[in-house]
Amino acid sequence: MLVVTSETVAGQRVRQTLGQCFGVVVRSRGLGGNIMAGLRSVVGGEIKEYTMMLEEARRHAVDRLVANATLMGANGIIMMRFDSSEIGQTMSEIVAYGTAVILEPA
Repeated sequence: MLVVTSETVAGQRVRQTLGQCFGVVVRSRGLGGNIMAGLRSVVGGEIKEYTMMLEEARRHAVDRLVANATLMGANGIIMMRFDSSEIGQTMSEIVAYGTAVILEPA
């Protein structure tokens, strides 16, 4: 499955637009991760526990986006974007979304 952030794909044309598709993940750090992150925030610098959690959440959101598009019969996703928000003080929501399409060689 080709996933791009652009409207077009070099050497391909959109034969059919199938509609919007998305993948959603909600993650929370465990107590140990929150304690370590809290200690790191006092000292300053990158909070690696949260960076790793968000990287993993984005990968899972894209995996779910691809699964959703596959169910729709797509072979590509164009205009892919991420959105994120916080739920409470301990959870993060990551959404990967885009337009499911059928691509063919130009």
